Amino acid sequence: MRAGSDIRKGETILRKGQTVSSREMGVLAALGITQVAVYKRPLVAIISTGAEIVDPEKPLSPGKIYDINAFTLSVAVRECSGEPVNLGIIPDEMNQLKGALNEALNLADMVVTSGGVSVGPKDIMPQVLNRLGKPGVIVSGIAVKPGKPTTIAMIDGKPVFSLPGNPTSALLLFYQLVRPQIHRIAGTRGKSSPMVKAYVAKRMFSARGRRTFIMVKLARDKSGKLMASPVALGLSGAITTLAKADGFVEIGEEQQFVEGGDEVLVTLLKPEIIFEKETLKS
Repeated sequence: MRAGSDIRKGETILRKGQTVSSREMGVLAALGITQVAVYKRPLVAIISTGAEIVDPEKPLSPGKIYDINAFTLSVAVRECSGEPVNLGIIPDEMNQLKGALNEALNLADMVVTSGGVSVGPKDIMPQVLNRLGKPGVIVSGIAVKPGKPTTIAMIDGKPVFSLPGNPTSALLLFYQLVRPQIHRIAGTRGKSSPMVKAYVAKRMFSARGRRTFIMVKLARDKSGKLMASPVALGLSGAITTLAKADGFVEIGEEQQFVEGGDEVLVTLLKPEIIFEKETLKS
């Protein structure tokens, strides 16, 4: 090959914000470049709270449930370029929560907790956060459904997202609030959730005064139109809602319902949906 026939002198080979994959690594090696400045993968500490939560490796006694959120949130963190650190299950006790959160803040760039933010006597997470540093809690409850009790704090420059214990609510609010912040820290802020247009299979109602997210299943009708059908939310703690859903439809605070046959945008929970005879890509 002639000198400069592949890469010319002064040519830009990689741009800021570009992901370094195997191909980009090969170009760097071809130029003898062994070090480049990159964004680090943010460390995200994950804490599950509640005396009723049990590690899946332990026996399940009456009145207990296995810890779901630590696993779903850990995988969700990896999916958006972060590194999860599972700090385990912490009881709803002031000193233990405070100690665990201090450890998390010293270790990680961001903290995500689940549980302890509703209105029960054991829901003390906001009080604990306000004792850790300044400014403390900056958001206490959001006008959304599901996920109303979500709490956000900033502790000495590090964000803490305290999500509801309900697995569906926790993961949905992760997608809405936490994922964009992980992308920002990781330098992948240009990535947005994949979306597709579909038609509503039947009327969907919103919660008055709250932005409502409705889980939907996608399928083609006989004419080939992509239809979005609501997935029943089920009981509190039911993770199967998210397993069955392909994405969600957002209904604004001022909108009472979405009529059957209306065209809507569906935010996909995964980058592609596989149908029996085709693959729908974002």
